[in-house]
Amino acid sequence: MTLLSLVALVGAHAMLNTMAEKPQDFAYGADLSFARHHESQGRVFYDGDKAKPVLQIYRDHGHNWIRLRAFVEPVKDGLPNGLDYTIAMAKDAKRLGFKFLLDFHYSQTWADPGHQPCPDAWLPLTDQERTQKVQSYTAETVAAFRQAGVLPEMVQVGNEVRVGMMWPSGKLPAHWDTFAGYVKAGIAGVREGAGKGRQPRIMVHYDNGADWKGAEQFWDKLFSYGITLDVVGYSYYPWWHGTLAQMKECFDGTARKYGKEVWAVETAYHMAASPETRGQKMPFPETPEGQASFLRSVAQAVKEVPGGLGTGVFWWEPTLAEISTRGCFDPKGKALPAVYAFEK
Repeated sequence: MTLLSLVALVGAHAMLNTMAEKPQDFAYGADLSFARHHESQGRVFYDGDKAKPVLQIYRDHGHNWIRLRAFVEPVKDGLPNGLDYTIAMAKDAKRLGFKFLLDFHYSQTWADPGHQPCPDAWLPLTDQERTQKVQSYTAETVAAFRQAGVLPEMVQVGNEVRVGMMWPSGKLPAHWDTFAGYVKAGIAGVREGAGKGRQPRIMVHYDNGADWKGAEQFWDKLFSYGITLDVVGYSYYPWWHGTLAQMKECFDGTARKYGKEVWAVETAYHMAASPETRGQKMPFPETPEGQASFLRSVAQAVKEVPGGLGTGVFWWEPTLAEISTRGCFDPKGKALPAVYAFEK
């Protein structure tokens, strides 16, 4: 064999190995922020007939990422997701080999398109003081995870921020300058809290993943402020947002125009008839099998994003009993087919 042939052979093997490893780079995940809380209250979850911790069930069946929320303390509304709780859950996940996405809500309760409430203690501050608070709070929180040995691989600066954050001062579209300042401060806080070693990647999260026109306007404006991020995150719930074709248009358009990685960082589907979808034509049956088919279809659409830039899909809160038809466990705690959708 000539030297040239040997080099070609080695190169071919390297290419094959790279191709074989590529699917492992895809983030198959779930937001399991409530799982530890449910288990502490006595709920038991089953993989087939065997009782297991939720994290173990997901790790055993093809999931490699976990997403966890961070609320500003003290947590309102009985939500368990304070700093100590979330660090403990991150430790459980890391022990099992999960990568970890930390989702800052910058609120004491839910932050989403319907409400982005400012933490009570931050309301009396000026915009400048509040911006500084975003940076210091983010830095202190990320540093706490780093010191606990569970520095996240990725940090989400704000949750579903199409409408801004920390209303009224950061509400969009009226207060873009203030909102952009908050985002910059959050990113700076991540960098500061992570220290001199490995830096988490940065995500910003837009809620409607099937609205390319609206998303394009948002990202054009955000990037005009010189904000740098690594991953664009979208939510995609078909009964609220639109069809899979519209989702694909949005994800593909994002990748083509901005060259950013794109994740479906929140998605879900109903396993039974739900008031949320009454009167709508849904793309799959509202059954456990239809739920799994939907998830596989979303993952495939993300994988087909141009340039290999579609790199993650996450189910939102599969254990939450209050929205049980969107969960991935039956009333007795047994895992449904959606849990196994990524197994192969």
